[in-house]
Amino acid sequence: MDVKSLGYRTDLIFPRFDGEIIDRGNYLVVLTPANPDFYWGNFLLFANPPGPNDLANWKTIFAEEIGWRRGIKHRAFGWDSSAGDWGQIEPFREAGFYPFRDVVMTAAEVIRPARYNTEIVVKTLLSDGEWDQALQAQLICHWPGDDSDHAGFPAFMAREMERYRVMTQAGLGHWFGAFLGEQFMATLGLFVDGKVGRFQQVATLPDFRRRGICSSLVYQAAGYAFERMGVETLVMVADDGSDAARLYERLGFKPVERQVGVHDWRK
Repeated sequence: MDVKSLGYRTDLIFPRFDGEIIDRGNYLVVLTPANPDFYWGNFLLFANPPGPNDLANWKTIFAEEIGWRRGIKHRAFGWDSSAGDWGQIEPFREAGFYPFRDVVMTAAEVIRPARYNTEIVVKTLLSDGEWDQALQAQLICHWPGDDSDHAGFPAFMAREMERYRVMTQAGLGHWFGAFLGEQFMATLGLFVDGKVGRFQQVATLPDFRRRGICSSLVYQAAGYAFERMGVETLVMVADDGSDAARLYERLGFKPVERQVGVHDWRK
């Protein structure tokens, strides 16, 4: 299956590294055995949006391809539509699936932010302590809460950050942090596939927001990618219509696609 969606195509950088991608012709089976809690590391990517009878069919395929594997407690389906077509989504909604639509943005150059923060120091992470600070930032910014539905999130994110660290050690990208002295304020990852660079997990600690830190970090990481990583096109994926997407647009990223899918979680 030839994936046309830039969003999904760059998503596949990561399972291609330490997981498995099985081509079934009209769909891909994407697996990340080391992190079964990762919805979008263990999912089916179909060639076309769902049709009127696909809910039962896709659930059966998922059960046969992924659902039987140890630790899998979800179902996740994407489809290769650059325009963000929903297809016949209502049966999935009625069955309790959560739909998402992200905006995929690209830039071949970036604009210095109007509120450029000259006080911060941006550097690639090397030490154990710096990586631990990056993990803690992800938990603070993205953990929905310590309840029964999300109790596994810290372990999931720890596995994700360890994967990113191993990828940087393999020369596939870098993880960046923004510092003011010893204070860790913001973080993101940037990984390459040929001449394309894909951002990951942009996070700014709550106490340091609205100070131009995030935009300055993205700007500096982008410059590093263009100058030192051989990147010609940067890819950023964000919630459609979000403040983050608007921030990236101000830096010169332009919307080129909508990426869609659905998932559920089986208690």
